[in-house]
Amino acid sequence: MTARQLPGGDDTIVALATAAGRGAIAVIRLSGARAISIARALGASDLSPRRATRVALSHPDGDPLDDALITWFAAPRSYTGDDVVEISTHGGHVVPALVLAACVAAGARLATPGEFTRRAVLNGRMDLVQAEAVADLIDARTTAMQRQALAQLDGGLSRRLLALRDEVIHLEALIAYDIDFPEEDDGPISPARIKHAAESLRDALRALINTAPRAAVLRDGVLVVIAGPPNAGKSSLFNALLGESRALVTPIAGTTRDAIEAVLDRAPLPLRFVDTAGLRDTDDEIERLGIEVSARYLAQAQIVLACGSHLDEIAATCDAIAQRTVGTVISVHTKADLDTAEADGEMMRVSAETGEGLRALLDAIDRAAAANSGLNALSLPAGDAVLVTRERHRVGLSAAYDELTEFVSMWESGALPAPVAAVHLYAARESLSDLIGIVDTEDVLDRVFREFCIGK
Repeated sequence: MTARQLPGGDDTIVALATAAGRGAIAVIRLSGARAISIARALGASDLSPRRATRVALSHPDGDPLDDALITWFAAPRSYTGDDVVEISTHGGHVVPALVLAACVAAGARLATPGEFTRRAVLNGRMDLVQAEAVADLIDARTTAMQRQALAQLDGGLSRRLLALRDEVIHLEALIAYDIDFPEEDDGPISPARIKHAAESLRDALRALINTAPRAAVLRDGVLVVIAGPPNAGKSSLFNALLGESRALVTPIAGTTRDAIEAVLDRAPLPLRFVDTAGLRDTDDEIERLGIEVSARYLAQAQIVLACGSHLDEIAATCDAIAQRTVGTVISVHTKADLDTAEADGEMMRVSAETGEGLRALLDAIDRAAAANSGLNALSLPAGDAVLVTRERHRVGLSAAYDELTEFVSMWESGALPAPVAAVHLYAARESLSDLIGIVDTEDVLDRVFREFCIGK
């Protein structure tokens, strides 16, 4: 299916490709068969492919708009596979809006979210997985996720999915060959060989599915929950670790009523810090709800910083947290500048006021993350190794895995004829095809591009 086979596929679309608001430049992007003629209607009389041309832009009715640069990317060597024209104007609110309006007046249609990338997929410029990588690259909050998105955009995950799909097709071919030789007692292909091939493929699918938690950590960071009683210095520690004031700090107990999150983009793993409401019994309904939120974060935490301003408070905090988390607990003396008491055991002494111990605490968090069995070796894999970064990928791979499991079970039992058992192989192949976009399913495309920004 091509863009021209879809409703509106013949339209030339236009959108602002840069963020709206004050800035040095803004880029307006046109794509479609009329992109060049629309650019000419705005004053671009002499354009060459892949060459920026300075143009005095004007509205089709003659009103001057801006002194701009226009670049033409000729089909099919463009982002969308159609003729693409990018108009670089001065930034701000007024100029880009006027140029957009002029493009519409000259015959373009405002693009819907993700429509440029959707056309790129339908015109064969990229597959669905690579299209999702574009969105992941834009939304990346950590360097690790940016690197993984680039690897996916380069086709790493797509190649792996295609290889798995080819293995399913090969297995289907073995079954077909087996069916074509009924005169043989066991067929020309050993049933054990088919079983081994199916099990190996199933194991490969499971290994890829199991990378999903790794991708979640690279995307969102290791969940580090800062917990303790009111006025234990949690919010001050939160701000100090981030290097900026994100949480409100007052001497009033119960100031923090809800969890506050922020990601620290740190190597080898990003850290997602959560400042939580102070743990205590309270009759304040709003504060109580905040404490319930804290409990939910503690249940999910991979690392917990058990905070207190003195040794007895820290010990009580550790006891309260131990029943609420399975994560690694690090004891933190948060007001080391005010209390000269010696720390016990592995307790960390820090001061948000003076900065004492903050670097040592971050190093301790890194070590705890590395020692955690669920997070161990979570740095980006080397070579062609890839991660499953989206729920759609995980669901599709899980469906293929389930079909392979059903096939192996039927093949081992011999309860059903080979053609019936092979139906599960077909279903597994379709699940993998659906992931890459080999099967043009309209609802799948809608699902993928629903969250895209306009202009992409």
